[in-house]
Amino acid sequence: MTGILIVLFLAAWGWYTARAVKTSTHMLQLNSYRTERYWKWIMSHAAKAFPIRSITPVFAFLPLLFGSERLALVLGIIIFGLIAYFMEEQQEKKKLVFTARVKRLVGTTGVLFAVTACIGILIGTGEENSIGWFVLLTVASSILVCFYTLAANVINWPIETQISQYYYHDAEKVIKQMPNLEVIGITGSYGKTSTKHILETVLSSQFNVLMTPESYNTKMGVTKTVRTMLKPYHDIFIAEMGAKQEHDIQDICELVHQKYGILTAVGEQHLETFKTLENIKKTKFELIESLPHEGTAFLNKDDHNIMSYQQRNQCRTMYYGIDAVDLHYRAADISYSSKGSEFTVYKYDGTSSRIQTKLLGRHNIYNILAAVAMASEKGIPFDKIARAVKQVPPVEHRLELKKPSGNITIVDDSFNSNPVGSRMALDVLGQMPEYKMLVTPGMIELGEKEYELNKAFAEHAAEVCDFVILVGKKQTEPLQEGLQAKNYPEDRYYTADNLQDALNKMNEMAVQKSVVLLENDLPDTFNE
Repeated sequence: MTGILIVLFLAAWGWYTARAVKTSTHMLQLNSYRTERYWKWIMSHAAKAFPIRSITPVFAFLPLLFGSERLALVLGIIIFGLIAYFMEEQQEKKKLVFTARVKRLVGTTGVLFAVTACIGILIGTGEENSIGWFVLLTVASSILVCFYTLAANVINWPIETQISQYYYHDAEKVIKQMPNLEVIGITGSYGKTSTKHILETVLSSQFNVLMTPESYNTKMGVTKTVRTMLKPYHDIFIAEMGAKQEHDIQDICELVHQKYGILTAVGEQHLETFKTLENIKKTKFELIESLPHEGTAFLNKDDHNIMSYQQRNQCRTMYYGIDAVDLHYRAADISYSSKGSEFTVYKYDGTSSRIQTKLLGRHNIYNILAAVAMASEKGIPFDKIARAVKQVPPVEHRLELKKPSGNITIVDDSFNSNPVGSRMALDVLGQMPEYKMLVTPGMIELGEKEYELNKAFAEHAAEVCDFVILVGKKQTEPLQEGLQAKNYPEDRYYTADNLQDALNKMNEMAVQKSVVLLENDLPDTFNE
């Protein structure tokens, strides 16, 4: 009878731990499989890493105090079965992707749990031993699921490194087999994804173009794109290059050997890993410093952080902007409407073209300028460029103007907010004639300056918005302080428990024609 109960106990325990492992693996994936980042997440999100439900199997020990081992097993079966059954599926913005790496990770984690169970059985079911050891080890492991996932990641790291290197070298071979391929690298603290999409649309009017899809902007993301999508018929490859620490961009450059480099902007982002603005500048300029002598750099001259960096590479450099002097490509005569933006591009050779676009915001003017400059240097006529830009759809979740629903028009800027981009988004909102609402949880990954920058963001919002909805009571404390510092009336802002609560409040407030700016949407790792 005891043997049957142990089997049933293991089944219930395995069911619960399997579901818990899925959650912990998802968090590790969102933290880029980096042990140090995952450890920080565990330490800063204890309630999610060690949920109350994981503690409840401890009650299975109670019968052992009265010498009833079988009752302890029965109670354990009931508790593990119930918490596994009633575990709610979290609403995830970015779901767990079951890659080959995830499958290997889950396999190793499963082995660690199996070893734990075997040890518990061996030491807990002998003639002179108590079943309590078995219950103790299994219950403890169910509480420490995130540490099992962490251990599995460390164990797998050497083999994952070897697999990554194999894929990387295979991608290098693909690039070497295409000597006529021209590669354009794009990086920046913000604007790189939008610039990539605009440039791909414009260049595709005359060339066969491939760009890195979605947010495939890491070393392995670019590697996967090259291995699976780059074909001999492609003339141009646009590689978006992201970075969260020094040398991230250099690694990508060593793979693709770009001929052109576009640096959209440099700002305070990912300060948790970069630590200082100087480190961000240095890392972003890895794209420019690694250009060949015959290459060309395209720099936003209006960006103070770009211009304050001492560029060492003396390759051909083209400057674009709106306000600076001595520009090769300048945007002027800018106007905005509910249909989008319109402006004139003036080229250094004296030619010009009127550009119409569905895109909103001053920062999108810069993104279009970068694409126009690159396309023009590739020999595409201005009139052809203008026709292509007019067809560019808004990039999803980046100041995306969504059609009205009832009284509400949404300006969706929910993808990874940053200090400069969020301010520009508020400026766009401020130009709208309708009732203006902001829905935001604030900005993240800004290190020691996070509180200060969020407070400043709220202070600017107080000058623009008719009503503000903050998402998350703890997360938005600096925003609340910023509004209060500007004496923003308490009846004009609301602190929601979660996004759904915020959207309900938004609909409640929209009694007149309203424009709502959705600024940032926190990843699952930051949910309260």
